[in-house]
Formats: sequence, structure tokens, C-alpha cells
Amino acid sequence: MVLVCVVALDQLTKHIVERSIVPGEERKFMPGISFVDTRNHGVAFGLFPGNHVIVTILVSFALLVLFAYFALNATRPLMWLPTGMIAGGALGNVIDRVRHGSVTDFVKLPLGWPPFNLADASITVGIVVLFVLIDRARQPRPGSRPGAR
Repeated sequence: MVLVCVVALDQLTKHIVERSIVPGEERKFMPGISFVDTRNHGVAFGLFPGNHVIVTILVSFALLVLFAYFALNATRPLMWLPTGMIAGGALGNVIDRVRHGSVTDFVKLPLGWPPFNLADASITVGIVVLFVLIDRARQPRPGSRPGAR
């Protein structure tokens, strides 16, 4: 369900941006945050631009590792959340690559940060949540013996 929600919100926001903002235009949203309509032909932060084979291999490998980790740890509490966030974000960007040959990025932050989209934000937050869950699983439970799990 998380995957479906992320893809739907990502595609909806990209559609709104593509219909309402002219490429090159910048609309102030809040102090320090603007909306733009840019195209990213690479992966995160524009790495490997124009090389769809490398991008496809990287995304496929990352998703394969994620799903394998999820399969091995599916019984852990909340493991479905970061898995859905990361996979949904990746799928949202893959849909863009298939449709347009590039990914629509539209949230622009100050200090030269590259524009990003909701799929990118979902992937980033999903990775943080995944690391927190992994770290929590390694912490000894209150009342347990040291070294015992």
C-alpha cells in the first residue's frame, strides 16, 4: 500500500508541475523553497546523465538487494514501511524515464542543492527509516542479557 501511495502522489505532483510551470520558470513556495520544472537525465543528483543502461542496472540492482533484505527480514516490525517508500520512489522515477526519457524534478532548495521530487524524498526518507530499523534491531532489548538476542 505504501508503494502505491508513493507512486500515485509522485506521479500526481509531477503531472501538476508539468502542466503549471514552464521549464526555466521558478515559483516561490515558502522562504527558501521554490518549485521549478527540470528534467534529470541521470540518477541521484544527475549522476550518469544520458546513460539509461547504467541507470537501469543501478536501479534494478538496488531494488533486488532491497527486496532480498525485506524477504529475509519481513517479520521485523515496520520493515514494510521503508521497503514500500524506497520501491515506490524508484518505481515513480522509472515511470518518468519510460514516459519521458528523464525524471521530472521540481522542488528547489537553497545553497545550490539539486532539484528533486517526491519519489526522491520518499527514497531518502525510506533509507533513513531502514537504517533506524536496522540499528534498533541490533540494540539489546531492556532486560535481556548482553550478547543474547
